[in-house]
Formats: sequence, C-alpha cells, structure tokens
Amino acid sequence: MSATSHQVTQLLVEWGNGDQNALENLIPLVYDELRRMAKRHMNRQYGEHTMQTTELIHEAYLKLAKKKEQDWKNRAHFFGVAAQAMRHILVDYARAKKTKKRGGEDAQRITFVENSVIPNDQSEQVVALDDALKRLANLDERKSQVVEMKFFGGLTIKEIAEVLKVSKETVKRDWQFSKTWLLKEIAQNQS
Repeated sequence: MSATSHQVTQLLVEWGNGDQNALENLIPLVYDELRRMAKRHMNRQYGEHTMQTTELIHEAYLKLAKKKEQDWKNRAHFFGVAAQAMRHILVDYARAKKTKKRGGEDAQRITFVENSVIPNDQSEQVVALDDALKRLANLDERKSQVVEMKFFGGLTIKEIAEVLKVSKETVKRDWQFSKTWLLKEIAQNQS
C-alpha cells in the first residue's frame, strides 16, 4: 500500500470518526482521482449535456460530505461510494432533461467499448441504464455494485474485489454476466 493510499485510508477513518479536519486534509489527496472519474463520466456524455466536470465533482463532494454514515473501509471503498454519488447525480440530471423533452422516445442503444457499458446517446440511455441497474440490484446486489464501481467509478477489478471482499475471479464473472444481462434487459424494455 502506498503512503498516499495509506494516508487516504487513515484520513477516511478519522473523518468517519467525526474529525472534520480530516476531511479538509483528505480533499487534496483525492481531488485528482475524483476529477479523473468525473472526466470519464463527462466524456461519455454528448453535446446536449451542459453539466461541467467541476460541477459534477462538487456535487459528488457535497453528497459525500453530507453522508451521515461514514464507515469508510479504505480508499477503494471511498471511490466506490464516490462513483455511486456521481451516477446518481448524472441520472438525476438525465431524468430532469428527459422530462423537459417533448415528443416520442428514441430507441435506447447501449454498446460495449473497452470493457465498459457505454450509452451511445444522451439522457434516455443514462436513465435506461440506471433502470436496468436497479433491476439487476433486485436480482443480485453485488453484480450491480460491480457494474457501478467499474463503469461509474473506474475502479479496477482488484479494487472492486477489495471493496466487496470477494476474489478477483468473482468480480470478473460478475462483470461478464452483468454486461450480457444489461444488454438483454435494456433491449427487452425498448419494445
């Protein structure tokens, strides 16, 4: 474990124990990684998306700072929760945009590029993916968490395995299953 990773984990524990100074010391250590996560999310958005990367980071930070239960396990756990916060922010944004649109719904298309499930369009696809992830969570919560951490958080297989306390092979199987299941689920709900 690197010194920075150890520092992040220690500050997370201190913050979880109520030390607000720990949060102030944590932010400079995690900001660049949060920025990379947010940038990945924003790169998946297309022309109609008006939210900026910095806005997404700040919204996620506010969600994390307001979180009542802060039992942080380690760095990977923190970034998994940050990924979830970013997902919720983008889905809320997409739902708001979707309700403003008038007219018929376009078909949703989801593809796999570089081992990621990527929406090829805008708000309808983000909402379709979120809805499918919720259905997957009802079927198998862990598989849904794997998708959330990998797709929205950019966590590695190893980091996801650490957070979920399972083997890397289990995470790989869950990821493979989930990609196939999500494609099928979204396709079935388009008709």
